[in-house]
Amino acid sequence: MRHVPSAALAFLLCLFAAVGAAQVSAQQNGAQADEGVVVELFTSQGCSACPPADELLARLAQRPGVIALALHVDYWDYIGWRDRFAKPKFSARQKAYARAEGSRSIYTPQMIVAGTHRVEGLRPMDLADLILEEGRRPPQVEWQLKRSGSMLEIHIEAEPPLEGDVLVELVRYRERETVDIRAGENAGRRVTYHNIVTAWTTLGEWSGSGTIAFHVRAEGEEPIVVLVQEPGPGRILSAARLR
Repeated sequence: MRHVPSAALAFLLCLFAAVGAAQVSAQQNGAQADEGVVVELFTSQGCSACPPADELLARLAQRPGVIALALHVDYWDYIGWRDRFAKPKFSARQKAYARAEGSRSIYTPQMIVAGTHRVEGLRPMDLADLILEEGRRPPQVEWQLKRSGSMLEIHIEAEPPLEGDVLVELVRYRERETVDIRAGENAGRRVTYHNIVTAWTTLGEWSGSGTIAFHVRAEGEEPIVVLVQEPGPGRILSAARLR
């Protein structure tokens, strides 16, 4: 497996220290949720170019100020290895991102930062710059997330109001799983995947004005991410997580 270049990794570590400092400040001011910049990785167990990006996402997953999510796509399954984490809806989400920017092509691995910046292949320096750029944006909403048994209470407030209608979405993910790949382009490899998205659900639309609340079922112990995203899909304006 090709590893992330050491110089790029050192820069990433410095970056996350800066982004994490802002996150700690928010927690000290009474925030009930862990906020961060959302990085979506579209990946596949059947893609030979993906393991280095999977490794990079694993490092992102450990850093404060970043909410790293791995969405496994199913269009590599035809090569001979079925990715059991893959869902057609994740492939559809990646295609929707492409359509939103006027593109007809999709690529793996691909990372999308905050719903708007596309990073194809392994480009850690570009990725670091984009995360830092998004991490410096002032908060647009205030979060309150509270878990009680199998139920989740969500309160989101925007003051001043957001510029337009947005979607409120709920994401669940599995933190870690190791897979022995026995066929396809990665045959013979053992890969440990991190922050594997298992469910992505739209809770509802919001005008982006005042306060909106949801009371939803969230069974199991998988971490929870709630995000506010412009339709399209477009920019992710804010995201919060409960582990």
